[in-house]
Amino acid sequence: MKKLIIFDLDGTLAESKAAIDPEMSVCLNDLLQVAQVAIISGGNWPQFEKQVLSHLPAAANLTHLSILPTCGTKYYQYKQDWKQLYEENFTAAERQKILDNLHHAISLSGFTPAQTWGEQIEDRGSQITYSALGQQAPLEAKKVWDPDFSKRKVIKAQLDQSLSEFSVQMGGATSIDITKPGIDKAYGIHKLQETLKISIAEMIFIGDALFEGGNDHPARKTGVVCISVKDPQETKKVIETIIACLNNSDKNTLNESK
Repeated sequence: MKKLIIFDLDGTLAESKAAIDPEMSVCLNDLLQVAQVAIISGGNWPQFEKQVLSHLPAAANLTHLSILPTCGTKYYQYKQDWKQLYEENFTAAERQKILDNLHHAISLSGFTPAQTWGEQIEDRGSQITYSALGQQAPLEAKKVWDPDFSKRKVIKAQLDQSLSEFSVQMGGATSIDITKPGIDKAYGIHKLQETLKISIAEMIFIGDALFEGGNDHPARKTGVVCISVKDPQETKKVIETIIACLNNSDKNTLNESK
């Protein structure tokens, strides 16, 4: 019996930086009625509010929902209101080293977009994120810039050498996330295990970047069952299947108890 379903956000529940659509809102609402749900993403807290929370039904069971921004370096739970449980921020020296080496790696790569929309580098306190086309880039432009991750792999390879004491992962459509070592989605999953008292065997993780180097990949090292999806449409089908399985399991348990 699975008790906790964990999701990535961009590319999994919604398109990059976009809100969940009405169908996904219904799927999540239905899932929250039968299981605990968690979302772990490279985005910061305001992004979760904008993309997910403001689009859930008013009656959604938020006490069953855990939010882990910036790849699990922050954790929010709902108890009458949203409360932050922890935050793993960089020191000033760590932040400066990351920024210096990130600028250098970008310069060495030679990948200079013809146009950018907003800031390319965002300091999220516990995570620094590089968005190649800028934080406000339109989805259409992001989808065609690096669909096979080949450009970001070049930048990541340089950062893996110069920032070897940090975690460097690719996520979203054009981004690279940098966090403290060991602070990634695996860290977030273990925090969920500790806080919710749910074992790894009772969890499922769903994401679109579970490949080596993707920012969902650290989830695999926890031993959690992982389901790879290509887009939110596929995620909806997975959620519907999980709900059906959980409902069927409940019926079987009820019949066995009679």
